[in-house]
Amino acid sequence: MSRISNERASTAHPDLRSWLNELSAAGRLAVARENVSLNDELAAISKNLEYDRAVFFPKPDGHAIAVAANLFADRSWVADSLGVLSADLLTRFQEAVRRPLPWVEVQNGAAQEIVHDEVDLLRLLPVPKHNEHDSGPYITAALLIARNPATGVQNVSIHRCQISGPDRIGVLLLPRHTHHYFRLAEEAGQALEIALVIGVHPACILASQAIAALDEDEMNIAGALLGAPVEMVKCKTNRVRVPAHAEIVIEGRILPKVREPEGPFGEFPQYYGPRADREVIQVDAVTHRRHAIFHTIVGGGAEHLVLGEIPREATLLEHLQRSFPSVRDVRLTRGGVCRYHLVVKIDKRSDGEAKNVIMGAFGGHYDVKQVTVVDLDVDIDNPHEIEWAIATRFQADRDLVIVAGAQGSKLDPSSQEGVSAKMGLDATKPVDAEPMTFKRIHVRGAEHVDITHVLEKDSSAAFARVIAGLC
Repeated sequence: MSRISNERASTAHPDLRSWLNELSAAGRLAVARENVSLNDELAAISKNLEYDRAVFFPKPDGHAIAVAANLFADRSWVADSLGVLSADLLTRFQEAVRRPLPWVEVQNGAAQEIVHDEVDLLRLLPVPKHNEHDSGPYITAALLIARNPATGVQNVSIHRCQISGPDRIGVLLLPRHTHHYFRLAEEAGQALEIALVIGVHPACILASQAIAALDEDEMNIAGALLGAPVEMVKCKTNRVRVPAHAEIVIEGRILPKVREPEGPFGEFPQYYGPRADREVIQVDAVTHRRHAIFHTIVGGGAEHLVLGEIPREATLLEHLQRSFPSVRDVRLTRGGVCRYHLVVKIDKRSDGEAKNVIMGAFGGHYDVKQVTVVDLDVDIDNPHEIEWAIATRFQADRDLVIVAGAQGSKLDPSSQEGVSAKMGLDATKPVDAEPMTFKRIHVRGAEHVDITHVLEKDSSAAFARVIAGLC
């Protein structure tokens, strides 16, 4: 049964719609034709535009609820969503983690304007199938909010969620905080109360990816990113609190002692996560805004990588700077799927320092598989510069660090059930090198040339005139 609630909420709070409006005003939002198929076609269109524009899909397969994809094409969009310059992005995230702003509870929320007590997920929601061999439709951009059954503290994370039945969802829980909460509940013979929140302001999604301590609520980090507390409302069927201005909320429980097949699914390493017996969510209700918008992330696409990149970079930078004041910046490279390959820029003061930084980075997150340390004069946003530093400042017999048998990512198909080797490359100059040995070549004045003032507007005509004058 569905019903329309009389509860209304202010629309002034930052939400998904405010970000879509910004994208549209900046010419970054494309609108697809109506009735695009949810089976492959929606993802195919999104994939073609993933580095260029966000996409809005009205009435996909005739659904009343629209779909939005590609909310982030690169890190500059992330900066724009937080109102900062790209150069200040990691600093802003670090500050939010250091000084979180607790959320506030409100009585009413737009997320609960319409309530569905009887649930048929694929009838209610436009859930797409993304990659070719995905096992079916997947919810990919939902914040999974769970309560610690012992303390009531909430955790926010993102998991792949397979639609397994009208009111049943298969979910992959990696060994992190949500899995810890579920284990506590399961050992007590209880289900874990959760909510899947779809369609929120980018700050909430970014905060969910912070490498935070157990029982540190990521919605408090989101509040700091927004500069105002996130307004949260209690679910209709359980005790979980969810963002009041979300588009869609799926309320449910992760069932104890129940495992069902889930997968395969296209993951961030650009491979399929395998099919296996996973945890199961029993859905109790769905609530949503009037004219709701369903956010989807194409598995393994640009948005998937970018959303994981920024929070991890900020957390790794914070971790390294605690022990190494020489560390200036970090990047998780796109070729390293924004998880496995880290580049660290340092102001090197002593030989051997880069190797210590490498070992510190491995301890920052188990996903990190390769670390390259470079000097201040290397642009870590330019993969050609990073490769150049390795080519000209690195010797394998002297500057290579290898660690065997370490914990890595279970989604890395080259690992053995998550056991992985780590590699570090010291691509920095020796401190006592002769100044001219590593002096980069430079054409004097190249940086000051205004090319529009020195070239002819019509080069073909100008060249023809010169040639004619020589004849």
